[in-house]
Amino acid sequence: MRIYPAIDLLAGRCVRLRQGDYLQETVFSDDPAEVAQIWVSQGADRLHVVDLDGAKTGQPVNGPVIRQIVEAAGVPIQLGGGLRTEEHLATVFEWGVRWAVVGTRALQSPEWVQAMAQRWPQRIVVGIDAKNGFVATDGWLQVSRVHAVDLAHSVADPGIAAVVYTDISKDGMMSGPNFEALAEMRAALSVPVIASGGICTLDHIRRLMADGIPACIIGRALYEGSLTLRDVFALTRGDPPR
Repeated sequence: MRIYPAIDLLAGRCVRLRQGDYLQETVFSDDPAEVAQIWVSQGADRLHVVDLDGAKTGQPVNGPVIRQIVEAAGVPIQLGGGLRTEEHLATVFEWGVRWAVVGTRALQSPEWVQAMAQRWPQRIVVGIDAKNGFVATDGWLQVSRVHAVDLAHSVADPGIAAVVYTDISKDGMMSGPNFEALAEMRAALSVPVIASGGICTLDHIRRLMADGIPACIIGRALYEGSLTLRDVFALTRGDPPR
């Protein structure tokens, strides 16, 4: 299983939110690039970065910090938050970002996502964030009437690298992911599904692996110490403890 430690950016700092609520913010570091180096030093071979300011405004905001993370980490970066135009995608790829996560625009125009996946094969990731099974957009501030699985079907394209599925009710709550929804998403798609939200124990990861989920994003659990990358990689890679 592939593991993506998460770095969420708000006003240039590394934070975590609860259930996507910008009013429930915990600041973990004023130096996100240093956080990236810590995760890489512990064995991370990829990172998941979210521009929370960008998600709210609809355009990348934390560019200087993101570029610092790319340079400091030296591993592939997956970036989401406010990427809604072809120019946005071109810009972040110029920064050195490996994968761009598209969420709101996927709901607005599935055809556009497919076109971008054809221009940049295997570099576009579709972010599907759901609340009670329905897609949420604009930094999770708006909830649509489109079912998450239906959106996944509408953007299905061989050029898409993966789908990140997040159950908002689970995000930052340390209560475990929505296994049932993830299984439904995996069964519906031919592209890899990346689990996100609520993963905080090795048992959660074991179940995801047993369910055939190939990757997951871990956030608050790493920052608060309920999971360590050493233990996670011992499980997912068979690495000996260090």
